[in-house]
Amino acid sequence: MEKQQVLEQQQTTLQITGMTCAACANRIEKGLNKMEGVSGANVNFALEQASVSFDPTKANLEQMKKKIEALGYGTVQQEQQETGNHKEKELRNHKIKLITSAILSLPLLWAMVSHFSFTSFIWLPDLFMNPWFQLALATPVQFIIGSQFYVGAYKALRNGSANMDVLVALGTSAAYFYSLYQTLQSLNSHGHHEVALYYETSAVLITLILLGKLFEILAKGRTSEAIKTLMGLQAKTATVIRDGNEISVSIEEVGVKDVVVVKPGEKIPVDGTVIQGASSVDESMLTGESIPVDKRAGDPVIGATINKNGMLKIEATKVGKETALAQIIKVVEEAQGSKAPIQRVADAISGIFVPIVVGIAILTFLVWYFGVEPGSFSSALEKAIAVLVIACPCALGLATPTSIMAGSGRAAELGILFKGGEHLEATHRINAIILDKTGTVTNGKPELTDIMAAGGISENSFLRLVGAAEKNSEHPLAEAIVNGIKQRGIDLPETEQFEAIPGFGIRAVVEGKELLVGTRKLMAKYEVNAEGAFDTMNRLEESGKTSMLVAVDGVYAGMVAVADTIKDTSKEAVARLKNLGIEVIMITGDNERTAKAIAAQAGIDHVFAEVLPEGKADEVKKLQAIGKRVAMVGDGINDAPALATADIGMAVGTGTDVAMEAADVTLMRGDLNSIPDAIFMSKKTMANIKQNLFWALAYNVIGIPIAALGFLAPWLAGAAMALSSVSVVVNALRLQRIKL
Repeated sequence: MEKQQVLEQQQTTLQITGMTCAACANRIEKGLNKMEGVSGANVNFALEQASVSFDPTKANLEQMKKKIEALGYGTVQQEQQETGNHKEKELRNHKIKLITSAILSLPLLWAMVSHFSFTSFIWLPDLFMNPWFQLALATPVQFIIGSQFYVGAYKALRNGSANMDVLVALGTSAAYFYSLYQTLQSLNSHGHHEVALYYETSAVLITLILLGKLFEILAKGRTSEAIKTLMGLQAKTATVIRDGNEISVSIEEVGVKDVVVVKPGEKIPVDGTVIQGASSVDESMLTGESIPVDKRAGDPVIGATINKNGMLKIEATKVGKETALAQIIKVVEEAQGSKAPIQRVADAISGIFVPIVVGIAILTFLVWYFGVEPGSFSSALEKAIAVLVIACPCALGLATPTSIMAGSGRAAELGILFKGGEHLEATHRINAIILDKTGTVTNGKPELTDIMAAGGISENSFLRLVGAAEKNSEHPLAEAIVNGIKQRGIDLPETEQFEAIPGFGIRAVVEGKELLVGTRKLMAKYEVNAEGAFDTMNRLEESGKTSMLVAVDGVYAGMVAVADTIKDTSKEAVARLKNLGIEVIMITGDNERTAKAIAAQAGIDHVFAEVLPEGKADEVKKLQAIGKRVAMVGDGINDAPALATADIGMAVGTGTDVAMEAADVTLMRGDLNSIPDAIFMSKKTMANIKQNLFWALAYNVIGIPIAALGFLAPWLAGAAMALSSVSVVVNALRLQRIKL
C-alpha cells in the first residue's frame, strides 16, 4: 500500500512572487501543506520557489496557484519561469522605484543633515524646510513607491499573520502621519521652522529598504550561478547525418539513434556512444577531472564535454531532459530548493518574530512617553519607529537557504552532487564509511595477468582452449580472460558445450576436449588432482589476484590469474578519511585472501569479504546498530539496497544509473578523493549556515535594545536593517570561492 501511494505522488515547482521575508515563505508553506492531496510543501525564500509533492487525483496545479493567490502572493507562468524573464522585469521595476524614491528623498535628507550642529555650514534652501514642500515629496514615496509594503502588510494581516511589510508599514506610517498632523498644525502657527517633522524618516527609510532589497536580489542571483553555468555548458547546435548528408540542427531536434559528428574543439551535444573515430575528451566541466579521457569506438561520451583532437561519430543514446547534464541540473535545482533540518530553528523564530517586535515597539513608546521623557510624543514615537525598522526577519530567512544554494552549487562545480539540503547537512556527521571494492576502490576492469600452462601443453594451445571455454560466460573475470587472450592475437574455436556452475566456475567441451576452469572446489568436485598448484595459487591471491585452475579431460593443465588494480587515488583518499577520524571498511563478494590484499594496497584495515549482494545492506545495519553514522559508497546495481539503507549513500558517477538513483550524493569524478571533498563541503556549508544564523540573531538581539534605548535615529536603524540581509547573503557567497 505504501509503495502504491509513493508511485501516485507527483512533484512540481512553482515560482512565487511577492514574498518579502521568511514569514511569507512560512505562511505559503503552511497554506499548501493544509491542502487536501498535498503530502509535502517546501517554500524556499531565497529561490522564491515552492516544491510540492501531491496526489494528482486529489490536487492539481491550478488549485495550488489559487491557494497561493488567496494568501496574497503571485505565481509565474511556466514559460516565464523557464526563460527567467520575470526576474529581469522585476529587477528593472525595482531599480526604477529605487531611483525615483532616492530623487524625491534627497532634499528631505539634505534638510535633515543640515540640522546637526557639526553640519551647520551646509547651505540649505528655505524651500527644503517648508512643511508643504516636504509633504509633496514624501507623499508619492509613502503611498506610490511604498504601496508594496501596505499591500503586503494588508495581505499578511488578513491571513492572520505578520511579516516584514507590517513592520515597515507601521514605522513609516507613524512618521508620515505624525508629520502630516504637525504640518496641518503649522497652519495655526506663524512660523514653520520650529515644527518637528519626520517626513525624511519615512521617505529615507523606504529608499534604504529598497536599496537593501536591490543588493539582496543581485546577491541572491549570484547564489544560483552554478545552475546558470551548468545550463550554459550545453551545445546549442549539433551536426547530424541525415540521408547521408551532414546537416546542422538545433540541439532540440537531435533524436535517440541519430548519428552525430563532433569535430575537434567542438562540444559533444548529447550523451552517446562512439561508433567511429578516436579522440581525447575534456570532461572537467562535469567531473572536475582536468585530465582528458581517451575515447574510441564503443566508449560512452557525455553531452557538454569537449572533443579535443580527433573527429568522432557518435550514436545518440540520451537527448533533452534525459542527458547527464540535464539530470545534474535537475539534482542541483532540487538540492538548492530543499530545506536543511537546521532551518527549522530560523522558521520557528520567524513565525513569532514580528508580533514580538511590534510589542517591544509599543512598550518602548509607552516607557519613553510616560517615563523617560514624559509628554514628549515625537521623541517616544521616534524610538518606537527605530525599533520597528531595525528588526529584520529577512536575515533569518536568508541565513540557511542562501548557504545551501551556494554550497551545493559549488559542490556541483567540483563534481559532487548533493540531492538535498538534508544530505548536505548530514554528510559531515558520518564516522564510518563502507567502500565497495570493484569499481569503487579498484578500477573495475580486471586484466589477465598470469598464465601458467602445465603437463606439456604449449601456452598458445592452453590459452586457445581456455578462451573458447570462457567466451560464453558473462562473468567480468571471464571477460577479462577472453580479452587478454584476444589481445595476444589468438583465434578462439567454437564451444561445443557450455555449463556455468555458480560458486565453482565453468565446464565446457572444446574440440572434443572437456575443460574445467574455476576454483579448488571445482577441481575437487570432478576429482582433479591440482594440489601441486595450490601454493602458487595462494601466493597469487595474497598479492591481490584472483586465480582459476584449469583441467583438460580430467587432468590439471595450468592456471590463469586476473587482477583488478586499485585506482591511483584510492590510497591517498583512504589516508585522508582516516585523518578525519573516519573508520574505513571495504566490502566485497571476493574471497577473503584477495580482498585483504586489495585492502592492504589501499591502506584499508577492515574488510567484509565473501558478502552476497543482499548482505551488503545487512552489514550497514549492523554498524548503525552500534551507533555508527554510516556512508556507503558503491557503483553497481548490487550496491543500491546498501546505498538506500546507509545514513548517506554515495554513488560513484562512473557507475550505474540505479546506484546513482538510490544514492544521496553522486561523485561524478569516480575518484575516492571526492568523499573527503564532499565531507569538507558539508562542513564548510554548515559552518557558514551557523555563522549566518548567529549574526542574524545577534543583529536583532543587539540592535532592537539599542534602538529602544534611543541610541539610533530611525534612518540609521533602516540602513542597518537593509545591510543585515545583504551581509548574510554576501557571507554565503564566500562558499562559491572555496578551493579544495
